[in-house]
Amino acid sequence: MNLGDTIGTLAMTDAVAREWEVLIVGAGPAGAFAAHALARHGLRVLLVDKAAFPRYKVCGACLNPRTLAVLNAAGLGALAERCGAEPIKAFHAAIRGRDLALAVPGGVALSREAFDAALIQAAIGAGAQFLSGTVACLGAGTKPAVELRQGPQCGAVSSRLVLCADGLGSRLIRAAVKDAPRVARDSRVGAGVIVAAAPAFYESGVIFMACGARGYVGLVRVEDGRLNVAAAFDRGFVRTLGGAGAAAAAILNEVGWPPIPKLAEEVWRGTARLTVQAPCLASERVFVLGDAAGYVEPFTGEGIAWALASAEAVVPLALAAVQRWDPALIAEWECAYRRVIGRRVLCHAAAGILRRPGLTRAAFSILARIPGLAAPLLKALNHRPTMRASHPV
Repeated sequence: MNLGDTIGTLAMTDAVAREWEVLIVGAGPAGAFAAHALARHGLRVLLVDKAAFPRYKVCGACLNPRTLAVLNAAGLGALAERCGAEPIKAFHAAIRGRDLALAVPGGVALSREAFDAALIQAAIGAGAQFLSGTVACLGAGTKPAVELRQGPQCGAVSSRLVLCADGLGSRLIRAAVKDAPRVARDSRVGAGVIVAAAPAFYESGVIFMACGARGYVGLVRVEDGRLNVAAAFDRGFVRTLGGAGAAAAAILNEVGWPPIPKLAEEVWRGTARLTVQAPCLASERVFVLGDAAGYVEPFTGEGIAWALASAEAVVPLALAAVQRWDPALIAEWECAYRRVIGRRVLCHAAAGILRRPGLTRAAFSILARIPGLAAPLLKALNHRPTMRASHPV
């Protein structure tokens, strides 16, 4: 796929002049997937994002079997393969004094540059319109007006429904409800980078996770052979060492893995704190989904899985909202969202164990002796929940 092809499909003046049924703010996995699904139902969908695509995003770059199942159900089963995704066969983790190697079920590694661009192209192919490099601000009203700004151009667009999918700590919903997201007191911060050259130890097809006392670092080769590095750190640890690169290098050294040349000198990208909950999940003609709705530290590709699961779940409610808005849809979305992403509690528990080196060593020791004990956890994480929405598609 030519990533350079992911450009806007219409001019700003055309977007403002048209009447939309659904406006989606944020073209990451949740927003682009929802745009694809709703456009397939024949709705007039406008997808906007502040970034130009393709673009890098801090992410573990793994699509687990649950993610692949959601894509397949949406008619996008060949998307990852077309992007050249690297099949995952194993998981290798380490903490000082312990190593753990497990076979894992069939996920793939794929950079966010490639994955997000491919999802946007799929949405465009289904009939959605796309504006990149466009900042959105939500206004009030019974038919939400959203102010769009693209360079020197600006204008208001109206739609029957707005989907907020603009990521961790959503600025759109925060401005609309005049409230900040709820952040866990002990929340870590995320950081990431993709490096072109790394030791052969970090082989393709394996998810590597180095676990330290003050954070952990995940590494995986993506479709073009580069090494994707994504980490979660205690904030004080990053400050003490002078940056995310130095923190990551310290953890790799702590577990005894080969150093990555000039890792501390790479240009790292950071995230807001990782464990966060939006101040609300819905309001008048507005649904919040993806990372904008809430997030906890992910595990084995769960971040993208949550995003797609929430986008899949919002579709029947969005279709109902476009036909006729009912305030009861607010409570319905809150219930549907919590049901679909309920398995985040498993990731929260896993992240809690990783914060306690003694527990982590004990868990590694047990799983190394009895690897079959990991199967129920992996099965639960990869299970695709049954949709029980009261508004069938």
